[in-house]
Amino acid sequence: MDQQTEPALHGGSFGIPKLEFIAIAAAMMALNALAIDIMLPGLQQIGASLGVEDENHRQFVISAYFAGLAFALLAYGPASDRFGRRAPMFFGIGVYVIAALLAGFATDFTTLLVLRFIQGIGAASTRVIAVSMVRDRFGGRAMAEIMSLIFMVFMVIPVVAPSIGQLVMLFAEWHWIFYCMAGIAFAIGCWAFLRLPETLAPQNRRPIDLGSVAKAFAIVLTNRLSLFYTLASTIVFGALFGFINSAQQVYVGIYGLGVWFPVIFAVVAGMMAVSSFLNSRLVGRFGMRRLSHSALIGFIVVSAIWFVWSLFGTVPVVGFVILFAAAMFQFGWIGSNFNAISMEPLGHIAGTAAAVQGSAAG
Repeated sequence: MDQQTEPALHGGSFGIPKLEFIAIAAAMMALNALAIDIMLPGLQQIGASLGVEDENHRQFVISAYFAGLAFALLAYGPASDRFGRRAPMFFGIGVYVIAALLAGFATDFTTLLVLRFIQGIGAASTRVIAVSMVRDRFGGRAMAEIMSLIFMVFMVIPVVAPSIGQLVMLFAEWHWIFYCMAGIAFAIGCWAFLRLPETLAPQNRRPIDLGSVAKAFAIVLTNRLSLFYTLASTIVFGALFGFINSAQQVYVGIYGLGVWFPVIFAVVAGMMAVSSFLNSRLVGRFGMRRLSHSALIGFIVVSAIWFVWSLFGTVPVVGFVILFAAAMFQFGWIGSNFNAISMEPLGHIAGTAAAVQGSAAG
């Protein structure tokens, strides 16, 4: 299964340069990271402004977004397999933009959480459809290479988004974080609308009746290769998201980094971008399994060292950053390769497969 697969469509017949396709797909996926990371520097101010007394409850702004994302993923898959990739994608981006704009006007925490949930529903389209569009065009190691490049560009957002959020907080109130989020999403949506063609071949469109949808889900869930690599991705992504959910408290509350928080966060996230680029160069030579399995072992070893060290007290900030950067470097080889392997046998139902796998991992 870990064999080179040629692209389903070549750049010349596709009507858009390969690099631009990668950039648009990465930008769409990056909207998810943007919705999380740009907010991290402002969580304390948001909580204070909306009367959130328990600092742990500020994280619900992120949790509500993830809940909406997971809730909607399964719906976008069958919809994109029936109506094509473009229509559901632009619907989702529209929901994302409107929810972000309205969140900027929220006057209580409950309203903000509801709007963040709705924003996650919109963002789910970009996550499902970006992966589906890549699978429409590429398979095997070729898909792993493309996904690595997408992850590399995608990781620019965790690098710059906290800095953007910090910059906004220096000159304006937290509401403007949401306005910036909406503006960036609108710009990406316009770019995709003008340049990105439909990738789903007409013969691969599936009806959206209950029986057909149930059959597609059954195919995904009963494919052992897809199922177990998806479960492995879920565990690793869970570790990553668990930290992101509390990053502001760890960096600012425990280590007192203050305004340096976005800088340190960017350095760590940058390691994943570096490893994603290296993966795109190496996967054709060494294969998806060898790289990802080796990285998973490295991830476990680094995490174990981290855990044991923490048993003896708070890990010094330098040690913490080094270990976290090492873990993120390994993650860069795990994510794109596991994703490509799990999608390989399911190209004919790529939308549903991406939805199921994304829901499990997210």
